[in-house]
Amino acid sequence: MDALQVVAEPRRRAILQLVWDRELPAGEIASYFDVSFPAVSQHLSVLRSAGFVSVRKDGRARLYKTDRKALGPLRPMLEKLWNERLDRLVSLIEREP
Repeated sequence: MDALQVVAEPRRRAILQLVWDRELPAGEIASYFDVSFPAVSQHLSVLRSAGFVSVRKDGRARLYKTDRKALGPLRPMLEKLWNERLDRLVSLIEREP
């Protein structure tokens, strides 16, 4: 699977965003989604295979974090996408009476 196919899946992009600035265990990552833990685990596996997330063991927990350098040219694209969404959200909030 090429890099664009990896980040084309919305849940994988959401996972990357969740672990952009912090490490999280798989169970906590899964709690943000309306799919099963095994489904989230598969997405994490794809992201790990692509090198887009790093995994660190802490006792029994495995902590995931985005490897921004590994994203290469995809990094600015993802950051822009997330910033544009945030800007749209702020605009909608500001329009509310």
